[in-house]
Amino acid sequence: MINRLDKTRMVNEEAAIKGRDKPLPIQDQHFVLNAMLKPPYVQDVEKDKISTLIVGLGCFWGAEKKFWELDGVLSTAVGYSAGYTNNPTYEEVCSGMTGHNEVVLIVFDNTKTSLLNILICFWESHNPTQGMRQGNDVGTQYRSGIYTNSEAQMGVAKHSMETYQKEISSKGGPKITTEILTAKPFYYAEDYHQQYLAKNIGGYCGLGGTGVKFPLSNVPL
Repeated sequence: MINRLDKTRMVNEEAAIKGRDKPLPIQDQHFVLNAMLKPPYVQDVEKDKISTLIVGLGCFWGAEKKFWELDGVLSTAVGYSAGYTNNPTYEEVCSGMTGHNEVVLIVFDNTKTSLLNILICFWESHNPTQGMRQGNDVGTQYRSGIYTNSEAQMGVAKHSMETYQKEISSKGGPKITTEILTAKPFYYAEDYHQQYLAKNIGGYCGLGGTGVKFPLSNVPL
């Protein structure tokens, strides 16, 4: 059984909060982009050009903004994934009793940007060596993670981590602790979390990278 005072230890599935069947209500429209938060996301882009990826890199408020600002990104949403609880609330995730990570769902046009470009933003926007924390935010919900939906994505993600690890190691940095897993269900976070930093100018963002740039010369875009 997890010690509730130690939120850096993963809860096991048997002890996790069970959750609920009904999803949390959210608005349909992205607050910043001309898109929807749920499929089909956009009407004027062919389905086979739309790709998605789920990532966790600390508090999802600042993380989401990093990605909606990228060229080629069609939509973003924040939510909870990689845990056990069905349709969890923010308070439940913060308790450490769901196993979930705070994550960003990224929807992008794969003819205008690449998975690797998304991953470069991911690696450079946070410190992936800190385990169950990101800066001053401590707990399993702030762990670094990439959650893929195909073998091809998994391969690119793992190769990108190997490449970035070599670069960090060459600068004397520690081992990357990012988990790379097949995506589990994505549960949309409460509406007030969606595009939070656009709705709350000057809101909290605890993200900070390592200062190590991803070595583009070593990986084909």
